[in-house]
Amino acid sequence: MRHVTPGFRYSLGVTPEQTFKLTRQLIDIESITGNEGAVGNFLFDELARLGYEPKKMPMPNAETRFNIYATARRVSSPQVIFSTHIDTVPPFIKSSEDETNIYGRGACDTKGIIAAMLNAAERLRDENANVPIGLLFVVGEERDSLGARVANDSPLNPKAKYLINGEPTENQVAIASKGALRVEITATGKMAHSAYPHLGESAIEKLLEALNRVRKLTLPVNPEVGPTTMNIGIIEGGRAPNVIPDFAKAQLLYRMVGPAEQLKSEIANAVGDLAKVEAVLDIPFVKLRTFDNLPTFVAAYTTDIPALSKWGEPILFGPGSIHVAHTTGEYIDKKQQLEAAEIYFAMAKKLLALIL
Repeated sequence: MRHVTPGFRYSLGVTPEQTFKLTRQLIDIESITGNEGAVGNFLFDELARLGYEPKKMPMPNAETRFNIYATARRVSSPQVIFSTHIDTVPPFIKSSEDETNIYGRGACDTKGIIAAMLNAAERLRDENANVPIGLLFVVGEERDSLGARVANDSPLNPKAKYLINGEPTENQVAIASKGALRVEITATGKMAHSAYPHLGESAIEKLLEALNRVRKLTLPVNPEVGPTTMNIGIIEGGRAPNVIPDFAKAQLLYRMVGPAEQLKSEIANAVGDLAKVEAVLDIPFVKLRTFDNLPTFVAAYTTDIPALSKWGEPILFGPGSIHVAHTTGEYIDKKQQLEAAEIYFAMAKKLLALIL
């Protein structure tokens, strides 16, 4: 049990060492998407010990997976929410550090961000024990934003005015976040002995022609944001080298700079009867507000923000670089992490001043 001097409430965020320690503790709890329970329980207990009132939001049919929503005690209607995700991509990489950086899976995406947000929240509570802020930590962002979608319709949703969403932005504010359109193109054919190709019908050849047509499409460009981009991420199919393939499938991911409906139609028209086209994921493009004189950029990646539409006007900001997220050398710069905590603190204060 933590012993506290009478009249003094322990504050997590008063020293850099405490923020760095929490970052490493979070990294060292494996939380690959689908296995977030342990880190969720750790955060729940830590928040309760610090004097917050944390609550769990269970996922459908998965009681070991849950979001965590917390407020300061006696705060029923928070107006500013700090939010990010607690899941990571594989593989699990334990933490390490040197004078400059903290390393490990989730260091910048986003366990270091969680620690920076708690640093800011504790400073806000030091000034006002009943400051109307909330904390929302969700599961599933790296796969399907399940946690954010559950939170959006949760009865715990306080309908706050502002949502500060944490992702590695190198302490710049995003003016927009590209959408994501994932498309599957599936071709079918007829098996035959490869010595007699005329007796079969190659699904792979159909798929290759379909992809060739799709690659020739002119993709949308947003003059304020830039171009839509496309990646053919997975191609699969065939039985054996000496068998005419009866099945082939490709998975494509478009990073959208506007609505996706017209592009979906163009893809289907280009493929025609060669294959079946299915849009399996459509996360919308969003424009975001800037903040003060902070530098800005366009996030070419997607976030939980579109799925948290009922949690307040969003701001996308956080320490760390997306270019090292999801890599074996993932890290967060300690100086940048502490600068982010300062900015989170100042940002929340200014937003609250606009409301109260």
